[in-house]
Formats: sequence, C-alpha cells, structure tokens
Amino acid sequence: MKRIVWTFGLIAGAVLAVMMVVTVPFMDTLGSDRAEVIGYTTMVVAFLMIYFGIRSYRDNVLDGEIRFGRGFQVGILIALIASACYVVTWEVIYYTTAPDFVERYASTALEKVRASGATEAQLAAKEAEMARFAELYRNPLFNVGITFLEVFPVGLIVALISAAVLSRRSTSRLGQATAG
Repeated sequence: MKRIVWTFGLIAGAVLAVMMVVTVPFMDTLGSDRAEVIGYTTMVVAFLMIYFGIRSYRDNVLDGEIRFGRGFQVGILIALIASACYVVTWEVIYYTTAPDFVERYASTALEKVRASGATEAQLAAKEAEMARFAELYRNPLFNVGITFLEVFPVGLIVALISAAVLSRRSTSRLGQATAG
C-alpha cells in the first residue's frame, strides 16, 4: 500500500505544485475570482489521483475487492501527501517571491467590499478583519494551517466519493452474506 499511496500522492502533489508555481505570478492579472476557479479546478483534477490510487490498490493488491474503509484509508493518505506538497510549495513561494501576498489579498477584499456599496462602518470592519488576518498569517503555523485547510477538504471529499464508488466485494461473498 505504501508504494501506491506515495506514488499517487506525489503525482497529485506535483500537479498542485506545478499549477501553483505557474499561476501565482499571474494572480493580479487573472483576478482573484478567476484564480480561485483555476485553483480549485486544479485541485479536483489533481485529486483524481485518489480515484486511480484506490483503483490500483484494489485491482493490483487486493485482487479486485476493496471495502469502503480500506479504500478511504488509501484515499485519505494520498490526499495528505498531496496536501503536504501543496503546503510546502506555498510556503516556499510565500517566503521567497510573494511576501506581499497578504497585503494584496487584503486590498482585493477591501475593493470587493467597497464595490458592493458598503458603508464606512462596513469598510472599517473589513479593514480591521484584514489587519487581524495579516497579523495571524505572519505566524508560520497559522500560515501552514490555513494553506492546508484550503486544499485538504477537496481531497477529503474526493477520497470519500472514490472509496464509495470503488468499494466492491466479490460476488461469492455477497452470495454467502445473503444466504446466511
């Protein structure tokens, strides 16, 4: 199981990392909405490796038979490895080429609130929220946690769906279960 989990996890992680490296320099050009769509689409595509990893484990190790729990275990491990690759890539980018990310993010968030016709009080509240976020984001542990929570839930959902779709018992065992 280790080899399959590491192989598919690293492939998914590489897809996430490459896409991040390619898109981060163009975030201002793309705009935050398009960047989000591209980012989450890439996550779903990368996490398709979970499906293929569970299927490979089922077909090549377990002779075509896997229960939901074991499939989910394989899928969640692949998601964890891929998410770790995503976090490491972001940390390298953030501390080397995008240390002004939080300021740009806050500026975009404030501009969205301003464009929506917010009152001065709402703008002030958003500014205070962004200042708190910037302070928290300077802490590397918070930074890592937020980055992990950005990607991992997508992998979790794909792992659940993939394990459910791919779980299969042999027909001979199914017959025994209903006969007994």
